[in-house]
Amino acid sequence: MNHAAIWHRAWPIILANAAVPLLGIADTAVIGNVGNLAQLGAIAFGAMIFSFIYWSFGFLRMGTTGFTAQANGAGDEAEVRATLGRALLVGAVLGIAIVLLQWPLSQLALILLNGSAEVEAITADYFRIRIWGAPATLSIFALTGCLVGLGRSRHLLLVQVFLNGLNILLDVLFAGVFGWGAEGIALGTVLAEWITVILATGLVVKLLRERRADSEPFWPRHRIVDTDRMLRLMAANTDILLRTLLLLFSFAWFINQSAQFGDAVLGANHILLQLVSFSAFFLDGYAFVAEALVGAALGAKRRQDLALAVRRSSELAAATAVLLALLIACFGNLAIAALTDLAAVRDAAADTLGWAALYVLLSFAAFQLDGIFIGATRTREMRNASFVSLIVFMLAWWWLTPRYGSHGLWAAFVIFVCARAIALAGYYPRLLRGAQ
Repeated sequence: MNHAAIWHRAWPIILANAAVPLLGIADTAVIGNVGNLAQLGAIAFGAMIFSFIYWSFGFLRMGTTGFTAQANGAGDEAEVRATLGRALLVGAVLGIAIVLLQWPLSQLALILLNGSAEVEAITADYFRIRIWGAPATLSIFALTGCLVGLGRSRHLLLVQVFLNGLNILLDVLFAGVFGWGAEGIALGTVLAEWITVILATGLVVKLLRERRADSEPFWPRHRIVDTDRMLRLMAANTDILLRTLLLLFSFAWFINQSAQFGDAVLGANHILLQLVSFSAFFLDGYAFVAEALVGAALGAKRRQDLALAVRRSSELAAATAVLLALLIACFGNLAIAALTDLAAVRDAAADTLGWAALYVLLSFAAFQLDGIFIGATRTREMRNASFVSLIVFMLAWWWLTPRYGSHGLWAAFVIFVCARAIALAGYYPRLLRGAQ
C-alpha cells in the first residue's frame, strides 16, 4: 500500500475525530446563550463524568479493531462477524451494568467533583437521563471498531458525523427551543446515541452481508460464545483498560501539578493541551490505518506487508507531526489569544509554547506504535509500556519540576510520551517475527 492509499484511508478518520469536539462546543454554546451559570457548570461536570466512564471502556473499540483486522487478513469472514458479535454482547452487558449501577456511580462522581449545591443538583438530573445511553454508546464502540478493522474509514466518518450532527440538532431543539436546559442536552444526546446505534448496526450488517462468502450462519453462535475466544477478548480488554487508566492518571497528574504553579499556569496548560489534542485528531488517523493494515498482515502472515504498512503510515505521521509542530510554534500565540483574553494566562502559555510544539513533534511515535500493537492485539505489551512510561514520568517530574518549575513539568511530560514510544519499540522486533 502506497502513501496515497494510506492518506485515502486516513482523511475520513481525521474528519471523524475532528467532529467529536464540535458537540462539546455546541452544547456549551446552547447553554451559554439560553441557560445560566449553574446549568453551564453542570454541563461541564456531566461531560467530564461521561468522558471518563466511556473512555475507560474504549477497549471495546480497540480490541474489536485488532481481532477484526486479523480475521479479515486471514480471509475468515465468519470470524469477522463473530468478533463483532462478541464485542456487541460484551458492550450490551457492560452498558446494562452501568445503567443498573447508576446511583453509586453518580454519588461517587459528585463526591469527587466539588461544585455548588445547585450545580451538583443539575448535574445529578443530567446524569440520570444521560446514563440510559450507555448500552448504545458501548455498542457504537464495537461497531466502529469493526469498521476500522475492515478499513472502512468513510463508513466510520458517516456514523460519526450522523451521531454528532443529530446530537447537535436535538440539543438545540430541546435546550434552545423548548428551554429544557441541561436535561434537554442529556435527552438529545441519549436519543442521538440510540438512533445512531440502529443506523450503524444496519450499515455494518449490510456491509458484512455483501462480503459474506462462507456457509456458516451469519451470526455463528458457536464462535461468538466460544470460551477460548471470549477469554482472549476479555484478557485483551483488561490490558487495554489498565493501559487507558494509566494514561488517564498521567494526564490528570500533569493537570494537577499545573495547578501547583497557580491559576495562570493551570489555565495556560489547559489551553496548550487543547492544541495537543487538536493535533491528536490528525495523528490518530494514521494510527487507525496502521491498526487495520497491521492486523490484516498478521492474519495473512505476511511479514513484508506488515513492515511496509508500518513504514509508510509512520512516514506520513512523522511528516504531519513536523507540520503540526511548526504550526504550533509559529502561530500558537494567535491560537492562545483567540482562546483567552487574560494577560497572565497568555504570558504563561507563550512561555511554554515550545514544549507543546515539541510534544506534538515527538508524540507521533507513541500514536503509531499504539496503532501497531492494537492491530496485532499485543495488548499486554501496551499495558507494560504504559506502566514503564508512568514510572519514568514520575521520576522525571520528581527531578525536574523542583529545579525548573513549569518548564520542568513540561519536560517531564515530553519525556513521558517518548518513554511510551521507546518501551513499545522494544517489543516491535518480537511482533515482526510473529508475522511469518
